[in-house]
Amino acid sequence: MARRDDDRVVSQPRAMVPDQGAALLALYPDALPQVYGYFLRRCGVAATAEDLTAETFLAAVDAVNEGKVPAISVAWLVGVARHKLVDHWRRQAREERRLAAVAQQPQSSDDPWDAVLDEARAREVLERLGAHHRVALTLRYVDDLSVRDVAAHLDRTVHATEALLVRARAAFRQVYDERGDDGD
Repeated sequence: MARRDDDRVVSQPRAMVPDQGAALLALYPDALPQVYGYFLRRCGVAATAEDLTAETFLAAVDAVNEGKVPAISVAWLVGVARHKLVDHWRRQAREERRLAAVAQQPQSSDDPWDAVLDEARAREVLERLGAHHRVALTLRYVDDLSVRDVAAHLDRTVHATEALLVRARAAFRQVYDERGDDGD
C-alpha cells in the first residue's frame, strides 16, 4: 500500500501483482487431461472422475481468489486433486457406513417394517426419492439424529418433520418394494 500526502491508503496498481487467475486459465487446456486421467486411473468411473476434476478446478479457482497459491502448475493442481480424491473416498466410506447402519438398524415399534434391507438396493432407492425425503431419512436413520434435531436442520417444526418422515418412509417402502418385485 502506498500513502498519499493526505494519509489516505491507496492500493497499488493490480499490474504489480501476478495474475494467477490468468495463469490458471492458460494452464487449463494442458492440466485438464492430466487431472482427469489422475482421477480416472484411481477410481475407474468416468462420471466420478469428471465430478472430481470439476471439484479440483473449482477449488483451484477458490485458492487463487483467496491468494493461497504459491505457484500455479500442473503439479500443484495434481496435489489439489489428491486432496479431492481423499475427500471423495472419505465421503464414500461415510456413506457406506451410514447405509449399512440403516440396513442393520433394528425396527422400532412405531415403524413395523420387518424386511431386511439390501445395502445396494437401499442406496438406489434413496437416490430415486425426492431430495426432501432423502435428506429427512438420511438425517434421521443414517446420522441417527432425533426428530427434534432433524427438524432443526430442516428448519421445520417437530410435527411437520414427523409428518415428513412418515411420508418419506412410505415412499422409501414403495420404491424399495417395487424395485424388489421388478427384477430381483
